[in-house]
Amino acid sequence: MEHNRSRCPLYARLLKIAVEFLRSKDDMQQLFHRAYLPTHYALPDPPVSAAPCLFALPPHDDVDRVSSLPDALLHNIVSRLPAKDAARTAALSRHWRGVWRSGPLVLVDSSLFLATSAVSSVLAAHPGPFRCVHLTSCYMDEFHDLLTGWLQILADKGIQDLVLVNRRWPFGVALPATFLGMTTLTRLYLGPWMFPDTAGLPSATYFRNLRELGLCNVVMESRDLDFVLDRSPVLETLCVEGNMLRLCLRLVSQSLRCVQIIGCFLEEIFVVDAPLLERLIQSEGFTPNGNFTKLKIGHAPKLQLLGYLELDQRHVLEVGNTIMKAGSRVSPSTMVPSVGTLALEVCFGVRNDAKMVPDVLRCFPNIETLHIKSGKTDQSSGKLNLKSWHESGTIECIRSRIKLLVFHDFGGGRGELAFLKFFFESALVLQEVVIVFAAAFSSFEEVESKLESPVSMKRTSETTIVLVAACSDPHGGDIQSFKIGSGFSPADPFANY
Repeated sequence: MEHNRSRCPLYARLLKIAVEFLRSKDDMQQLFHRAYLPTHYALPDPPVSAAPCLFALPPHDDVDRVSSLPDALLHNIVSRLPAKDAARTAALSRHWRGVWRSGPLVLVDSSLFLATSAVSSVLAAHPGPFRCVHLTSCYMDEFHDLLTGWLQILADKGIQDLVLVNRRWPFGVALPATFLGMTTLTRLYLGPWMFPDTAGLPSATYFRNLRELGLCNVVMESRDLDFVLDRSPVLETLCVEGNMLRLCLRLVSQSLRCVQIIGCFLEEIFVVDAPLLERLIQSEGFTPNGNFTKLKIGHAPKLQLLGYLELDQRHVLEVGNTIMKAGSRVSPSTMVPSVGTLALEVCFGVRNDAKMVPDVLRCFPNIETLHIKSGKTDQSSGKLNLKSWHESGTIECIRSRIKLLVFHDFGGGRGELAFLKFFFESALVLQEVVIVFAAAFSSFEEVESKLESPVSMKRTSETTIVLVAACSDPHGGDIQSFKIGSGFSPADPFANY
C-alpha cells in the first residue's frame, strides 16, 4: 500500500524506534498497550449512547405528546440518538419524516452494524450540517480512497466535531490531506495516523474555528505541528498523547489556554509567546538513549499550573535565557511568578536530583499548592540529609506561600523523610499535608510510624495531616485524562489520590 509509505524517512525513523523498543513478544504487547489503549482513554466521550432502553407508551396513554413539540426541540432530541435510531424516527409518522434529515447529524460508527457501508450510507443520505462524527471502529487502511471521500463530504457539509481513529497497527497509515479543508471544525481528535506532509502548502488559515485539538499517536514532524498551530487562530486546548518521535513543541499562540502532553518523547517544549496559557501539563514522558527534554518558559504571563517537572536528568528547565542547575543564581528574570500550582517528580535517593529542588522552587515564588512525586531509581547516590536541606538556605515559597503539600508515592525512605522534616520546620503558612503512600506499606499504622519524626516538628500543630492509599486507577487517573486535565475542572488535575 504505497500511501502508507508516502513519507519514507519519517516512517523509517518510527520503525527504528519500534525495533529498538521491541525485544520480545511481551515488548510488543507492552508497546501496543502503551500506545493504543491510552488513545481510547484519552478520546472524548461520544455524545450519544445505545445503552438507554426505549419504552413504549402504557396502553391507557395513546396521546403522542412528543410529536407536538417544536421542531427545534425535536432536532435536539434526535441528535442525541445513535444514527441508526435517529434515521428510524422517520417511520413514526409523516411529521417525523423530515426531522432527522433537517437537524444536525450526530454519527458514532461504534453503534453501527457493518460500519463501513453504514457510514457511507449515512453520510450520503444526510444533507448536513454534521454536528459530531466519531469514526473509531473501522480499519481505515483497508479503504483509503473511501476515507478520502468521507473526509471530503464532511468538509463540504460543515463538520464541527470530528474524532477519527485508525484501529490498525502499526501506525503507518497516511491521513488524507483532505481534512485540512475542514474550516468549520471546532474540535478535532486524531489517532493513530501518519500526518500529511505540510511542506509547500499555502499559508491560508485552515482551522479558523478550531478550539480543541487532540493528537494521539500521530506520527508527525515538528514543522507539521507548527503548521497546524499557526493556522488555528482561536485554538484554546492542545492535547498530545503517545508521540514516539523527537518532536520540538514551540508554543506561539494568542489563544492557547491549556497544553497537555502524555507519554511523549519531546526534545523541547518552548513556550515562546502564549499570553493566555494557563495550564502546561506533562506526564509519563520518556527520553530514550540518554536524551532529555528541555522545558523553556518564555512569555506566559498567565501560566497558573505546571507539572510534572521531572528532576531526574530527564528534564532541563530554562526560564528566560537561563538553564537552571543546582546552585544556579535565581533572579527576577528567572522567575515565573504567575504559577500557583506546581508538580515535581524527584528521586530523593539521587543527590544531584534532589539538590535541584531548592533552586527550582525559587523560580516559582508564589506557588500555594506543591505536588511532590517520589521518583523511583535503581541507582542511589548520596541522599540529602536534614543538614543538607538547611544548607540550601531559605526557600521563600515554602516559608510564606505554600498552603497545601501533596507527597505522592511516599515510600518512607531517608531522603523523603529528610525533605519532609525540612519542609515542616520551614513552612509558616502550611495548612494541609496529604501523604499518598505507596503500595509497599501494609497499613496506615506503618506509615504513621515512619512519619512520626517529621510530623512532630513544632510548626505542624495547626497543619492537617492526611494519609491516603495510592490510587489504583490503571489509566493513571485525572492526569492521564484529556477531558479532566484540559477541562479546568477540577482546578487541580494532579490531585489524583
